[in-house]
Amino acid sequence: QVQLVESGGGLVQSGGSLRLSCAASGSISSISVMGWYRQGPGKQRELVAAITSGGSTNYADFVKGRFTVSRDNAKKTVYLQMNSLKPEDTAVYSCNARLIVSINQHKSLDYWGQGTQVTVSS
Repeated sequence: QVQLVESGGGLVQSGGSLRLSCAASGSISSISVMGWYRQGPGKQRELVAAITSGGSTNYADFVKGRFTVSRDNAKKTVYLQMNSLKPEDTAVYSCNARLIVSINQHKSLDYWGQGTQVTVSS
């Protein structure tokens, strides 16, 4: 079992910055990938950024070099540094952890945090 708790959201002006945190606990040694997703009003959930257990990162195209995902192994925490924020970045941001249950059977489990609200005003 994995538990995830996000923090760091808030209200900022356009062009401002925020750093989101995702603290993990439980069976974290089984996590293969952790990612940040967001869901705006009336929109589908979409991937923002992800980082693997090996440290490889991936970003959505709309990030355009503005966001950076990182991890602190000692604190068991993943971060999302968001710079040059725009009103269209307004959404609930959620942390995701994917665990490989069976490699041979191609099965995995996904765990989600409660989400943190990010609001960017113009």
